[in-house]
Amino acid sequence: MALPVVDTEYLKEIDKARRDLRALIAYKNCAPIMLRLAWHDAGTYDKNTKTGGANGSIRNEEECSHGSNNGLKLAIDFCEEVKAKHPKITYADLYQLAGVVAVEVTGGPTIDFVPGRRDSNICPKEGRLPNAKLGIFSSSHLRDIFYRMGLSDRDIVALSGGHTLGRAHPERSGFDGPWTQEPLKFDNSYFVELLKGQTEGLLKLPTDTALLDDPDFRPYVELYAKDEEAFFRDYAASHKKLSELGFAPRSSVFKVKDSTVLAQSAVGVAVAAAVVILSYFYEVRKKMK
Repeated sequence: MALPVVDTEYLKEIDKARRDLRALIAYKNCAPIMLRLAWHDAGTYDKNTKTGGANGSIRNEEECSHGSNNGLKLAIDFCEEVKAKHPKITYADLYQLAGVVAVEVTGGPTIDFVPGRRDSNICPKEGRLPNAKLGIFSSSHLRDIFYRMGLSDRDIVALSGGHTLGRAHPERSGFDGPWTQEPLKFDNSYFVELLKGQTEGLLKLPTDTALLDDPDFRPYVELYAKDEEAFFRDYAASHKKLSELGFAPRSSVFKVKDSTVLAQSAVGVAVAAAVVILSYFYEVRKKMK
């Protein structure tokens, strides 16, 4: 499908969609599943084949029916409510915007969002997302998955901290329970709880404990447990990377933050420069007369 034209009107629609997503997520308490939708749409990226990524393909039945996407039809339907109001926006942009808003609404860091993603109907094969059931192979499995996307060890640990939101559902993953005491609050408690070891009522998956057992992962866990600001900084950077997998923002693409449209383009700069130059020569000619 063609790239969307990211002009002033598109940016206004993105900004309106952001406000609608805030209201919807707050009303339905659906931040965790909206974040999961954004992750799962983007996390299929393969840097070697340049396939998958944040392209909205998860909306298609073929991909939505993958085992790792169990339950995400609910989030897709929630997004359809916003899409109906803002049909100009691509699904790819909408799903990633929903993830950004989910983090912000629950108290997490502000994540830079650049629109302009192209929608795709081409679905990657199943098996590109993390599998929490791999037990002793968890560290190598996580690296296999995230390195394939082009992400780093720091990204792996920072993004794992997103489990501060939500809970596992047995009908979706085979696991049950929240990772933290407040699963609708985005903070660093995932890492705090991880370092405590097993806590009654809280979930620890093999992919969680792998972060403690691996000597390269653990220092980040310890850092984020004691320094929430460091976690927020690194999480925001890693989330942005994830949200742009398979998407190359153009230099003329505008950024949208909250209800303010911040726009700057090469054409605009050129026009402004021309006006300044012409004004200068006009003043010079006036003085010469």
